Amino acid sequence: MYTIGDYVVHQKDVCKVIDIKEKYIKDIDYYILEPINDPSLKVKVPTNSSKIRNIISIEKANDIIKNIINIEKIKVDDKNIENEYKKLFNTGLHEDLVKIIKTTYLRNKERSDAKRKLSDKDRSYFEQAEKYLYTEFSIALNKTIDETKQYIINTIENNFIHE
Repeated sequence: MYTIGDYVVHQKDVCKVIDIKEKYIKDIDYYILEPINDPSLKVKVPTNSSKIRNIISIEKANDIIKNIINIEKIKVDDKNIENEYKKLFNTGLHEDLVKIIKTTYLRNKERSDAKRKLSDKDRSYFEQAEKYLYTEFSIALNKTIDETKQYIINTIENNFIHE
């Protein structure tokens, strides 16, 4: 059971447990959660919900960050790319968010280098995946989101140089 002040992931959103209501509805205890990215919202979730999980550990976050260079980009044609993004979003795996970030970034970089219009769809998936991944990693690493982004970039660059 979580306690007030703990961070958890509810569905895809990182939330802080701000209250616990005992026997709130039909004798079931509920967590009152506040999403990090929208503190005006309060989410009530039964304490036995399967839609809540622990924040990633600092060790696991660092393992994933160190391995980003080895995570493959998505290899499907343009016609099926959005379905693949949706599928990967729903797995709940951090590595799949990295795949989305990597793929969308590289696809838009290719467009930019070719002086073509950037894809709004790729930009949207890139921003969503970054938001979910960096928000959770920032809590695990005890950094701001901007510090987390920079830490990831620095780690990738250092690993790339030493490869």
